Order: sequence, then C-alpha cells, then structure tokens
Amino acid sequence: MRGLNPRRAEAGLLSLAVAVLVLGHASTGLALNGELPGELPGFAASLVCLAAAAHLAVRRYTPYADPLILPLAFLLTGLSLVLLARLDPAYAARYDSAPASTGQLVWTVIGVAAAVLLLKFLRNYRLLQRYQYVAMAVSLALLMAPAFFPGDTYGAKRWVFLGPFSFQPGEFAKVTIVIFFAAFLVPRRDALALTGRRVLGLTLPHGRHFGPIAAVWILSLLVLVFERDLGTSLLFFGVFIVMLYIATERTSWVVCGIAMAAVGATAVGATEPHVRGRILAWLHPFDIYLPPDQRPPGLVSDQAAQALFGFGSGGITGTGLGQGHPELIGFAGRSDFILTTVGEELGLAGMMAVLLLYTLLVQRGLRTAIACDNPFGKLLVAGLSLVLALQVFIVTAGVTGLMPFTGKALPFLAQGGSSMVANWLLVSLLLVVSHQAGAKHRARAEQLHHDLQDSANASPELSRT
Repeated sequence: MRGLNPRRAEAGLLSLAVAVLVLGHASTGLALNGELPGELPGFAASLVCLAAAAHLAVRRYTPYADPLILPLAFLLTGLSLVLLARLDPAYAARYDSAPASTGQLVWTVIGVAAAVLLLKFLRNYRLLQRYQYVAMAVSLALLMAPAFFPGDTYGAKRWVFLGPFSFQPGEFAKVTIVIFFAAFLVPRRDALALTGRRVLGLTLPHGRHFGPIAAVWILSLLVLVFERDLGTSLLFFGVFIVMLYIATERTSWVVCGIAMAAVGATAVGATEPHVRGRILAWLHPFDIYLPPDQRPPGLVSDQAAQALFGFGSGGITGTGLGQGHPELIGFAGRSDFILTTVGEELGLAGMMAVLLLYTLLVQRGLRTAIACDNPFGKLLVAGLSLVLALQVFIVTAGVTGLMPFTGKALPFLAQGGSSMVANWLLVSLLLVVSHQAGAKHRARAEQLHHDLQDSANASPELSRT
C-alpha cells in the first residue's frame, strides 16, 4: 500500500468485496431457482450501507489504521450472509427450520455499530490497562455463567438464557481475557523471563511464578468439566500460553502448557461422556453407520462422517454454490460446520481462499503488534490476533478431522449473534491500536523529512547534492 492513501485503498477493497459478495448471492439464486434472487437489490444495498458506515467511521476516528483489516473482516462477514442465504431454503425444505440469514444480517448491523461506537469512545487503548482486574472479574463471570444454566440439546453448556434472549458469554470472554492477560503480563514479564531452574535443558519457572499458569489450567479444566465446552477451554488455555511465550520468549512455558493440556484433556476425555463422545466421533467417524450393537459405546454423532463426505464430493473446485447438499450435516451446518459448505460447493480452492483471508487478517494484526512501541499495546494486539487464529484452527481442525470437533463458532462465518458482535469488537480494537501505531510512525517519518529539509537548507552544498 506504499504510495497510496490507506483510506482510499480501504475504500477500493471494500468496493471489491461488495462486488464479489453480490455476485456470489446472484449466482446462488441462479443455481437454486434459475433466476436472480428477488432480495438481491436489498442485499446489495445493505452491504453498501454497512461498508460505507464502517469505512466512514474508520476514516473519522482511526485514519491511520491498517487499510486491510476492515475489508478482510467485511468480506468474511458478507460471505456468511451469502452462505446462510444459500442454506436457508435447503434447511426449510429438509427440516422445516426458520431462515437464519435475516437474523444474521441484523446481528451484523449490531456488530458493526458496536465496533463504530468503540472506535468513537476508545481513543486511547492504554486506558484498558488500568482496568485489568475489572477485565479479570468480567472474564471469570462470563466463563462461569453458563454453568448455572441448562445445557443445550446436544450436551454442552455455552449459553446464558435471559427470558426470550440468549447469548454465548464465552465469545466476549475471549476479548476481555486477552485484555487482562496483556495488562497482567507486561509488568511481570522480566520476572517470568529471567528466573527459573534448569531441568533437562529447559528453564522451568519457580513455583511462585508457576501459579498463574496453574490457575489458568485449573480454570480451563473446570470449564471443560462443568460446561463440557472443549472449544472454550482449549481457546482460553491456549491463548494464555501463547501470550506468556510472547511476553517472556521462553519455550519452557510452552512445554509446560502443552504437557498440562495433554494431561487435563486425557483425564477429562476419559471421564466426561460428552467429551468422550466427541473423541470417539473423531477416532471412528464412520462407525456411526454400523449396527447399533457394533458401534463404540458413546458414539452418537454422524457429523464428522458427513463433513468428510462433503469435502470429498467437493473435490478441488467444488460443486458450485447451490449445487451441493451441505444440509445433510444437520443442525450444525450453519454454525461450526458451515466450513463444510465452503468445502463442498467451493471445493479445496474455496477452502484455501477462506483460510487465506483469515491468515491475512491475523498477519495484519501481528504486523500491527510489531509496529507498536507500547508493550501493553504490542501484547494486546498480538493476543487478539492469536485468539482469532487459535479459534479458526480449532474449528477447522475439528471439522476436517485433524482433532475432535468442539462446537465453537467459526469467526465471522458461522451463524450466531454473540460471535458476530464479539468478533467485530475484536476488529475494532485492532483498528484502534493500528491507528495509534500508524500515527506515531507517520509523525516520525514527517519529523525525519523536516530534519532532512532543515539540514539541506542549512548546507547549500548538500542542497545541490
């Protein structure tokens, strides 16, 4: 983007994203019904309004932010609307279920509005460092709240029910917990990095410094045991270990974390029936089609097998939008297994394109972390980027059979209001830190330019050169 105004580049990329999404929605309608969807003008107008509102807010409040962050998040969000609109007729015909795309559009508007408000009122991200214990208390409350409510139909406890409304607090906890970890680790990074004992070539931390990692390990196990939420537990513990490594640059923390995660997952997987069932579905996905008396005890889900069938039928280029049968995956086809729709109808090429969009978004976040000269901001934006990367990895690995599936929502792409709003708040924080890092870089560049001009004016010989 050198030599090009970043906001102008952002506007061009948003325009390209809108064109791609409108084309995708139109092609879906042609494939399903042989004609353009009747709601195509409204869909296009909604995308234009959302893109314009977000772009104008960024131009007004964070003019020096990275120009790729917003278009990437917008394209992934718009792809969710296209896929859900494609799935709605199939789910209505097979399961008589209500449409999801309209609700997802409403939550997208709410998420973008929340992001704009955060851009307006959070002018200095360093203020968050003052409220580390508030962030810790909020994170603990959000993580523990689902334990006091009934689980969903399929066993996990992720939801909080307040009258007719429900939400997943774990989606918001992933943002607040990163704020706490960043604020907690910055003043303690030297003590964590420079002390310890050498054991088998690794510098292991002292017991008093091992307390935080032990506490987080215990809490993640409690989430796994009482809420049966494997995804949130892995995400919560994983991001803490990664942020510890970034703050201290000590591999011993990573080794300890992996060892503790393996011990905890093994123990819970052997004793918790819901988690054990998911492990069995991962190890023996096709045994679900055996006679009931020949199946492994506890194996009840065919989602893993259906996902593999979908990926196999998609091949390299896919069947085309509207030409596959992703609804066969069941209820999860619009949430954590929505990636199977991409794999079946857009093929391996489409899967790689979507994962590349996530990779680019994470890369821009890490690039911002490198450019930021404030330790808290550096660790904050690195943690936010990596929590996004870890969630995408956990969901993708579960859907493709690399690890047991966890039920976590795929960021931006899957159906879910809590996930959509939380991820747009995450994007907003990335933009705020990116703006302040970019503003300082621009100020230093302008100061250097002025210094060179002053030196040239003071030396005629240098000026002639």
